[in-house]
Amino acid sequence: MSRKKLADTEELLSHNIIIRVTETMFKKLEQMKRESYSPSVAEVCRKILGNQKIKLYQQDVSMNPVMEELAGIRRELKAIGVNINQVTRKFNGANNENKRSYYALQTADMYRMIDGKVDRLLSVVSKLAEKWLQG
Repeated sequence: MSRKKLADTEELLSHNIIIRVTETMFKKLEQMKRESYSPSVAEVCRKILGNQKIKLYQQDVSMNPVMEELAGIRRELKAIGVNINQVTRKFNGANNENKRSYYALQTADMYRMIDGKVDRLLSVVSKLAEKWLQG
């Protein structure tokens, strides 16, 4: 599949510029590439030459366990929600009063599970807020 042609030929990258830099400078450019999520060192250089802003992103690795726990809680809550929807569908389709009571009790149990997960979620979020609002 070929690439789409640019309408504005002024935007076309048609000239090569070859430069040499020191090892230290190259490492700095590579670091900027990683922190800015740029696709290449050449893209970083183009932004520098064009006087464009380069957004650098920093990641706090101490937050990884907290974020993993939050993602896990989210996944569990989503699964419980799916289960509740399935039981509700069965409840609405049931024509027997005994089946409806059974499905209602199942749904109540699932809501109790959600209560525990939400308590854990609030605990994690409050610890997170303490860390963020320290200073």
